[in-house]
Amino acid sequence: MRHFDLTPLYRSTVGFDRLFSMLDSGTEQQGSAYPPYNIERTGESAYRISMAVAGFKEDELTIEAKEHVLTVSGEKSPESDEKEVLYRGIASRAFERRFQIAEYVKVIGASMEHGLLHIDLIREIPEAKKPRKINITAGDKKEHKQIEGETVAH
Repeated sequence: MRHFDLTPLYRSTVGFDRLFSMLDSGTEQQGSAYPPYNIERTGESAYRISMAVAGFKEDELTIEAKEHVLTVSGEKSPESDEKEVLYRGIASRAFERRFQIAEYVKVIGASMEHGLLHIDLIREIPEAKKPRKINITAGDKKEHKQIEGETVAH
């Protein structure tokens, strides 16, 4: 029996059911793994994207939400030439990471803490789109009301 790991197909989506995220984002995955990130569910309809952006300042990062795409990008300011770097092991290259977000998911805030950029999202479905419960009544007990037209006398 064969097993397929479909995790890469739905790892950059927020607010979708897994089936839809596999279909929608499977073709848009890019090979770059920089910067690493986590997507967490923090509540019934709340999510958090955490990205490891050590070395970046807040003003070197940009977060933009447009339609159903959340784009996070970073570009380091040029360093002063006061010191000579003998070995550069800390990645400080520019990046752009895109996340597909579901309908009615919106960004409610972002914060930096200990080299991690946290982006908080919430899914708010409008009342008109939420399912509603319809009560069922017994057939003979309720008087039928005429909706339109006139009654014809026999």
